[in-house]
Amino acid sequence: MGQQLSFFSAEAREPRLADLAGLLCGPGQAVSFGKGSAARVSAVVDEPWRAHALLAACAERDVAAEIAVSDEGRPLVRSAFRADLASLAAQWLRGAVKAVPTGFAPDGAILRLWALTAGSGVDGGYLLGLDPHAPDTHEPLATALARAGLPATRLGPRGGGPGLRIAGRRRLSRLAELLGPPPTAVPVPHWPAG
Repeated sequence: MGQQLSFFSAEAREPRLADLAGLLCGPGQAVSFGKGSAARVSAVVDEPWRAHALLAACAERDVAAEIAVSDEGRPLVRSAFRADLASLAAQWLRGAVKAVPTGFAPDGAILRLWALTAGSGVDGGYLLGLDPHAPDTHEPLATALARAGLPATRLGPRGGGPGLRIAGRRRLSRLAELLGPPPTAVPVPHWPAG
């Protein structure tokens, strides 16, 4: 018998534009253009495999994106400016400042993109990286994870963060179930084991 999919698993439904919120949970950015009539999402990532995985995730959602190099010399994935991304940007921006939408609840697909953007295995758990330039998003994202059944410990820069550390066999198993199997290019330590 095969394993039953969770209703909230990344594989439980077709990919949607709203899933790109996973980039914004981590260090990703949303930028509006033309008085909010169009927007783009982007993320600077640490490794090239992350950029390629995010490019593929964008393509699954019919979002044209490219890989460039950030000012710091790191891989940068960014979409084109699109009218259909304006709603996502409006939800995640208060003026020009990134903010977590009220009542935000990450599902498996959003968590999967968050893990691809800034997730990695850490001693005794799994760390979902946060945006160091948007500290006001950290607590609301911790609350959102708890609502999703994944209570996490906030870690600061001295603890390997900023990030949210998920620990415990049951929680890690739930995270792995929600994320689904890793894309082929993801190194083993960067994906939670079920």
